[in-house]
Amino acid sequence: QVQLVESGGGLVQAGGSLRLSCAASGSILRINGMGWSRQRPGKQRELVAAITSGGSTNYADSVKGRFTISRDNAKNTVYLQMNSLKPEDTAVYYCNAGVVTMELSVSAYWGQGTQVTVSS
Repeated sequence: QVQLVESGGGLVQAGGSLRLSCAASGSILRINGMGWSRQRPGKQRELVAAITSGGSTNYADSVKGRFTISRDNAKNTVYLQMNSLKPEDTAVYYCNAGVVTMELSVSAYWGQGTQVTVSS
């Protein structure tokens, strides 16, 4: 069993910053790619940022230059530093990870989501 627990969401004014964290725990042998997605009100879930096990990153055009994804492999944790936040960044943010378990199964796991609200 693998769990992903997010933290760091909240309410911030436009132009402010937040840092999201997502820690994976459980029967983990190795974590491959990790990422953050978000679901804005009335919209479908969209990928925000992703990072490979080697540290290569990819961002949605809407957040390039403002958001930075990073990971600490020793802690099985992925972070999302969000700067220059805009009201349109308001969403529930979900982390995900591709995990190889001790039992040698490979699956994608998702966190429960954390609310980010940016006021104008």
